[in-house]
Amino acid sequence: MGLATRIEEVKKKDGAKQFLRFCINGVIAAAIHYGTYFLFQLSTDVNIAYTIGYLVSFAYNFVATNYFTFHTHPTWKNFIGFAGSHGVNYFLHILLFNIFLFLGVHHLVAPPLVMLVAMLVQFTILRHVFVKWGKH
Repeated sequence: MGLATRIEEVKKKDGAKQFLRFCINGVIAAAIHYGTYFLFQLSTDVNIAYTIGYLVSFAYNFVATNYFTFHTHPTWKNFIGFAGSHGVNYFLHILLFNIFLFLGVHHLVAPPLVMLVAMLVQFTILRHVFVKWGKH
């Protein structure tokens, strides 16, 4: 086996490990988001509750994505890329959330459906930010 082939195998394995760590982190972030949403939807509009949950989850997710998912350290460049990707992701979330509500999906069931759809989009964006931009 040649060196170039071996390097490609390592990259593929690392990408798979990153994706697994991304999924674990995503489950935790989703639980934080949903738990916060659940508490706030008891006393405020569901869109406001969803947004508050998203923001709380965002704070956790930035730190965990750096240290756990991609094994990098927080930088302003990472933060800007992360915030930008999450800005896009938030609009995807809130759009899908309201589409599901419009279609009659219960307001306690809609968030997990939204999170599932948005997960793959977010991984693609974040992998670019943390792997390409995160190199020191």
